[in-house]
Amino acid sequence: MRLTLSLHRFQPALALSLFFALATLCSDWAHQTPQAPAEKPAATPSTPSEKSEIPAQIELLETHYRFEANGDSRKEVHARVHLNNELGVRQFARLNFDYNRTFQSIEISLVHISHPSGGTADILPSAITDNPNPAVLSAPAYQDVRVKSIRILGLEPGDFLEYRVITTTTRHPLAPDFWLDHSFDRSGVVTHEIFELDLPATSQAKVRINPQTPLTPSSPQEQQNDTRVTYRWDRNQPARAASVENPEPGIADVSLSTFKSWDQLAGRLAKLLVPTLDEGLPAHKAFTIPNSDVVDGEMDAVYEFVSKKIRTVDLPLGATGYRRRKPMDIFDSGYGSAEDKFALFAAMLGGADIGFVPESSRHIADEPASPARFTHLLTGKYQVGMYYWLDLNIEVAPRGMIPPQFRSKPIFVVEQDGKPHWQTTSIPLLYKSAQTVKVSAALDADGKLTAKVHYAMRGDNELLLRVAFHQSPKDKWKELAQLLALSDGFRGQVTNVSASDPYATKEPFTVDYEITQPKFVDWSKKPVRVPALLPELGLPDPPLKPASGTNTSPIELGTPLEVETHMTLHLPAGTTIVPPIGTSVVRDYATFASQYSAKGQTVTASRHINFLERQLPADRATDYHAFLRAVQNDQAQEFALERQPAPAAEQPTAAKPKQ
Repeated sequence: MRLTLSLHRFQPALALSLFFALATLCSDWAHQTPQAPAEKPAATPSTPSEKSEIPAQIELLETHYRFEANGDSRKEVHARVHLNNELGVRQFARLNFDYNRTFQSIEISLVHISHPSGGTADILPSAITDNPNPAVLSAPAYQDVRVKSIRILGLEPGDFLEYRVITTTTRHPLAPDFWLDHSFDRSGVVTHEIFELDLPATSQAKVRINPQTPLTPSSPQEQQNDTRVTYRWDRNQPARAASVENPEPGIADVSLSTFKSWDQLAGRLAKLLVPTLDEGLPAHKAFTIPNSDVVDGEMDAVYEFVSKKIRTVDLPLGATGYRRRKPMDIFDSGYGSAEDKFALFAAMLGGADIGFVPESSRHIADEPASPARFTHLLTGKYQVGMYYWLDLNIEVAPRGMIPPQFRSKPIFVVEQDGKPHWQTTSIPLLYKSAQTVKVSAALDADGKLTAKVHYAMRGDNELLLRVAFHQSPKDKWKELAQLLALSDGFRGQVTNVSASDPYATKEPFTVDYEITQPKFVDWSKKPVRVPALLPELGLPDPPLKPASGTNTSPIELGTPLEVETHMTLHLPAGTTIVPPIGTSVVRDYATFASQYSAKGQTVTASRHINFLERQLPADRATDYHAFLRAVQNDQAQEFALERQPAPAAEQPTAAKPKQ
């Protein structure tokens, strides 16, 4: 049983395979997510050195960008793909390209198939469709956010697919400035990659190039003239060399921007996103705020309304060109993008700060100022002398709770008056992070286990489960609970799943399910040993021994969290029980205690762990190792059970024959 604390263990990155399974599953149920443009499909995990294990090998990928002084641009992508197997055929059976038709257009000038036998085929224009992004189907205000798709029939393993796509951008809302981030393929999927930038010499664009990916010789100096500057990369990437380069996650190989500074970028974004006073007054008057004479109640009410009552339209940040709608239009429609929900919140409260979260955790203030860095938007606001960061887009987040991957991370803040600065998010804890898990189980004479499991959560794991259950329909909750059960060590069948209302954020989130597992034990064994049916506590890993001459980092314990787990197990008559011995470990950074007992045919077990600090100095590693071993040794203990077979029924005495 692993869910409860193993999520806590990886809070900074949410790096738990189960969570990703939950997130992917519920996202697929919630809506059909459009595919990213198929110019560089993600590689399926495989052994790069064996081409046959890669579903599709992109033998040539050419990308050419041409920017103009007024901010307009033309992007041309030419790809030649060899389809190795059926999975590759399925991956390329449809190519999708996202764009916004208010300032972009897409031309698909070539789609050509070559068969190994020598035959060829060209895709007809009738195979190309242009539809609104699936995320905006019920949001008429965003119908300009679209997906152009090519349906490619007749592909077979061994075929070559060649296509050329041209994207033209004209009069972007942030023009005349332009920007770009690009990273080269390192998965082994792309064999030959050509990337070219054609810039106006007068643009004075700031360009940052990863030293691991230098320009091809003769670029740009030998190709420079009075009006244009060209940068060119020509990279051959054999599959066997795919893992040589290891760039920092979230940092592009090529970054350029014509914004002179982050201050200039902030001013442009504020002009587009921050509502004016005249826009805010109607929205403020349209909403009846309970206890509006109390500042605390006013902000709470507005947060509850905007986050929960205004449906989030799940568009990538910047998909609308950082344009927002009028606050009253957002209010009346009942839906909005991340930019729109910020604008409505700020309008109703007379202002708020915008927090742009970059993909990389590295401080990038010295990098070229570029909106391409940003992947998420937070809202900042003072309340009763305290500053809070809010995530209006999750819909089911308790006030003041943001996903842990955005916590203690540098973000770019644009204040409501347009002044910018970089800061590290610090989040006050409005609720004590705590979790309770109760297991009520019974083991019958045939060795069948039945159990009822109850979770009650506050904190980061609460948010994960709220989002998962909120985004999935109720008829899929059983599958979510089955994943939770698997993570907890149960391999049985889950039934009767229920959860509290994800929108009821003022109370802990609860999940209940029942599970059965036939043949959980084999009573013929003497004795039967069973673990305590409790979630296994996933403790933070101890630090690795640092290399000589390097500094040691503190041990990350995550957000302070208290977890209590309880189990009651009812056994069949005639069972003798030997419980393990409880453990108690007390440190200044964490405490742990366990208790095990048996009374009659009932077994009880409990474990209680409390993380008190976020970090532990590196020089406390030996002590932490001892704490870790004590907890792990306790969790390895088992109950010893022995059951006597029921006595055979007495045979009736045969009647004596009469003399």
